[in-house]
Amino acid sequence: MKRLITLLLLSLSISFAQLRVATTYPWIGELVKDVGGDKISLYVIAKPTEDFHFVVPKPSHIAKLRNVDLLIINGASLEIGFLPPLIQQSNNPKIQPGRKGLLDLSSFVDLIEKPAVVSREMGDVHPEGNPHYHLNPHHIPLLAKAIKERMCELDQTNCGYYTSRLEDFLKRWSQKLKEWDEGFSNLKDLKVVQYHKTYNYLFKHYGIQIVGTLEPLPGIPPTARHLEELSKVAKGAKFVVYEVFRDSKPANNLAKVIGARAIVLPHDVGVEGVKNLFDLFDVILERLSQ
Repeated sequence: MKRLITLLLLSLSISFAQLRVATTYPWIGELVKDVGGDKISLYVIAKPTEDFHFVVPKPSHIAKLRNVDLLIINGASLEIGFLPPLIQQSNNPKIQPGRKGLLDLSSFVDLIEKPAVVSREMGDVHPEGNPHYHLNPHHIPLLAKAIKERMCELDQTNCGYYTSRLEDFLKRWSQKLKEWDEGFSNLKDLKVVQYHKTYNYLFKHYGIQIVGTLEPLPGIPPTARHLEELSKVAKGAKFVVYEVFRDSKPANNLAKVIGARAIVLPHDVGVEGVKNLFDLFDVILERLSQ
């Protein structure tokens, strides 16, 4: 009898246990919350104010990864500078490369700007292509579905719950997509300069013209010579855009020279005015429509 009671209690504890999920960036964490609801526990490694290329690996990250069931990453080498040692030192067999507990979202979208060859002379180039694919709102449903499928695979008991939440999210997202498509279509042919190639997926999808980047090469800080050359070809640009963690001086200086406005665009959830993924695109559209 005691053994039966013990088995029943163990079964109940397993049923009510949350799926333990970690993500590298806040925007992925938001998708996980939208799909997983109260059936998951969540840990996000990076802060929204950190440069997404240079997140500081900490012992606390290792401790958290040691016990997770699922680690969801951006991929396309964006986390290459900090994630591999965290995974290795976690000693968690579930999230090692090739295991079901590691989900690379970059494999579910078509990446742009794949270099034919890669060398140090090209700057911080990602061999798989531009990794900032989440900034095209049309990619988000694909990523949400991928997350749901993997969560169902690992937690079959709550698959119906995850599926229901996904359907609700996709319905709300579809409604907003109509608004964003209409709003961004009004910005077609708008000329912008950006600090890094962060918004290429968004700009190219909606026909916004990228007339230059403040970085002479990806990952290389702006130089006086490059900014001087850029000022000759960037006239006519309305905005010089940069992320919250960037030095604002190069953007402001160039903007003054070419008669543009320097503005901060959000790149992730958690920066000022962006509480969720819906806010992310609302705020971007609002700031580019000024």
